[in-house]
Amino acid sequence: MELLLSSAIGVLTASGLYLILRLRTFPVVVGTAMLSYAVNVFLFSSGRLAVGMPPIYQDGLKIYADPLPQALVLTAIVISFGMTAVVVLIALGAYLEGSTDRIDMTDDPDLPDAPPPEDTPKSDLDDGAGDAGPDPDVGPSPGTAS
Repeated sequence: MELLLSSAIGVLTASGLYLILRLRTFPVVVGTAMLSYAVNVFLFSSGRLAVGMPPIYQDGLKIYADPLPQALVLTAIVISFGMTAVVVLIALGAYLEGSTDRIDMTDDPDLPDAPPPEDTPKSDLDDGAGDAGPDPDVGPSPGTAS
């Protein structure tokens, strides 16, 4: 039983860390949830695996299940559920504002260009290839009449 439980904790931790290192927000959210599940199982296992034992000490019993790890896990589940909801809403807001769910936000030539935001001034969108006219800082080019 201990081998199964420790293997489950290891698999949840490894897969959670792998997903956290991804470049998209949804796998990162799922990875943090899996990592919190691994922590919950670890906390639960810290109270000894006592199968079929009562959770509270009674007279005449030598072995009982410790209720403190169960209370800690229940509290951790509630907190992780709330934090997952907050992270999902933050990720959704970032996706709706930036029209991409990438985390690193670098310019990747393999990704399609996102349209510029509506409030970007026209001068910021000019890449120099258009007919913006002569640059006032450079002066007239040689061979042209001014």
